[in-house]
This record gives sequence, structure tokens and C-alpha cells, in this order.
Amino acid sequence: MPESDLWLTTETCGLGPYRADLVETYWRWEQDPTLMIGYGRQAPESLEARTEGLQHQLRGGNIRFTVYELSGAEPVPVGVTTLLPDAAVRTAEFVVMLCREARGRGLGSGATRLTLDYAFHIAALRAVWLKVLAPNTAGIRAYERAGFRHAGRLREAGYWLGRVCDEVVMDALARDFAGPSAVGELLEGAGRDTARKPLTPRQNPAG
Repeated sequence: MPESDLWLTTETCGLGPYRADLVETYWRWEQDPTLMIGYGRQAPESLEARTEGLQHQLRGGNIRFTVYELSGAEPVPVGVTTLLPDAAVRTAEFVVMLCREARGRGLGSGATRLTLDYAFHIAALRAVWLKVLAPNTAGIRAYERAGFRHAGRLREAGYWLGRVCDEVVMDALARDFAGPSAVGELLEGAGRDTARKPLTPRQNPAG
């Protein structure tokens, strides 16, 4: 996949389309025990069921991106981010999945921030929220770096390594989104390109 086909990018990561041809890759990531623990899942899924489910996802109203690492010669898929919108109140639940080999290098925070950028500046959402198991301290720190704040706690709402644990609720508001915006940079770049492009003289109908 050429980098020019990505929708939003930073120097290290980018967001592109959710793709039917990557279903086996998505499925393989989702069977990783470390990811299953983080999501509170207790049973693996067959590739056949995952393939059928992806077709429903592609036709659904949720917003899904494939996350790409951009440090090499070509973009490499490393995860998925998802927004589950509630149109009535202009909010969405956020979910991120990152493959094991891509963790610990800031890609999760970068992809999360790009997804918030899209949520606030293109999807026109006013708030995005998530739930994360309390023992998942690495995930919580990554969400904090991306701009999420602690909003509450659901007591004994999940399991971590077979033991009951709390779920932490975090949220991000459009009014708090600070710093550089990849969407804004795209608009500024388009404006500069238009300014440099010479105007075409209007054709003289009589000429």
C-alpha cells in the first residue's frame, strides 16, 4: 500500500482504510493472549467467523481505520482503531488494537491521537470515551499521552488474569484537543498548493 493512500499521517504512523484483504492479519492479532486479556475476551474466534464478521463491519456505520507504521520503506499494518458513534449525542466509544511487536514505541498513542483528530475535525464529534481494565497501566499511560482524561471507574466490571478488577473510564473532549492537527495541516497544505497554482484565464466565448 503506497503511503499516498493513507488518510492521516505523522512521521511514525498513519491511518488508512479498513480492508477486507487484511482479515487474516486482523484475526491473527486478535488471537494474541496478551490482547485477549486486555480486552477481557475469554475464547478465541475462528477465522471463518472473523471473516463473516468483517463483512458486517465493512457495511456498518462505525468508523474503522487500519494503523500503519511508517518507519520503513513502505507502510506496514500494525493495528486497528475504531470509533463507535452515538449520533444522537455526537459522541463515540473508542477501541484500539495494536499487534504485539508494535507496542512500546509510541505507535498506540500516535494512532489514538490521529483517530481523535479525525473524530473532532471530520466526524464532528464532541466527545470520545473508552473503557480500560485498571491493571492495564501501560494502556492507561498511552491513552493519557494521546489526550484522554480519567472520567470515572466501574467497580469489579472486568477480569485480569482470571481475577476480578475495575474498569477505568476515560474521555476526550473536542474543546480540549490541543497541539498539532494532521487534519489542519492537510487543509493548510491544500491552501498553499492552491495559492501557488496559476489561475487559468477564462476562455473568451467570442474568440
